[in-house]
Amino acid sequence: MRAGYMQPGIRALFAVSGRDPQKATASDLGFGLGPRINAAGRLADMSLGIKCLISDDYDEALQLARELDAINQQRRGIEVAMRDEAIASLAQANPTAKASVCVYHPDWHQGVVGLVASRLKEMYWRPTFAFARSDAGELRGSGRSIPDLHLRDALDLVSKRHPGIILKFGGHAMAAGLSLRENAFDTFTRAFDEAVRYMTGKSSFEPVIETDGSLKVDHANVEIAGLLGQHVWGAGFPPPVFCDTFTIKQQRLLKERHLKLSLERDGCVFNAIWFNRAQLLPEQVNVAYRLEQNEWNGSVSVQLLIEHAQGL
Repeated sequence: MRAGYMQPGIRALFAVSGRDPQKATASDLGFGLGPRINAAGRLADMSLGIKCLISDDYDEALQLARELDAINQQRRGIEVAMRDEAIASLAQANPTAKASVCVYHPDWHQGVVGLVASRLKEMYWRPTFAFARSDAGELRGSGRSIPDLHLRDALDLVSKRHPGIILKFGGHAMAAGLSLRENAFDTFTRAFDEAVRYMTGKSSFEPVIETDGSLKVDHANVEIAGLLGQHVWGAGFPPPVFCDTFTIKQQRLLKERHLKLSLERDGCVFNAIWFNRAQLLPEQVNVAYRLEQNEWNGSVSVQLLIEHAQGL
């Protein structure tokens, strides 16, 4: 891709996502192209994404990519509304008192519940399921887990302890899907929480972030960030995450969704961003971060991509 060798559909998806294929990274595929391809299957017809990928004509592929982009914009709006409704309902239920999170709304979109479950899992750091009603009158759920719990095995335990409430299920350690009888949500919620407590021996969980330790200030530069960007990282082979203490010089929210910061350490100031973080931080913070290059108006600088931060 960086050398320009790619199908017209891939090139078109890079174009509509505003990303440069000459600087392609795994995150471009996972967070730029992937969501647009997946959006068609979530809200419309998955064949639209397939047609885009296999097209040999760039103009046709670009038109399809624009359609996918429009569907993805629609998906984002639906996801935000569902997530906000879920958070509002959980705020009244004291979710930290339970070992798991289960949410349901009859008007939610089936294709987006997995994304909502993922957001809530990150927020509350508990195994999470989100449900919507299907056209057949069943409840369709999608779940996301944390490293402490094998999600598919937890569903298997629930199905054995409470025969009949789960109509079908499948998945793996970190994600799973299932169908419930329409009147079984409350029973499943209790049964799943019991299974989580039984399998983990815990009623609450704390996220653990593994880092590669501190990074010398003079190593936090464009060259090192560029070298890290040349490697292919992924599941089981994550990019290096560093951990250091910073003073916040400036911070502001972008589109009410992301936190943009200016961080100082040992007399050096760094630009940083924390995606999907909508709350401001105290002045002194301990930060787990990754290095990346940021290009703007032809100028390349180093940027800290924040994985987690907490006040001191």
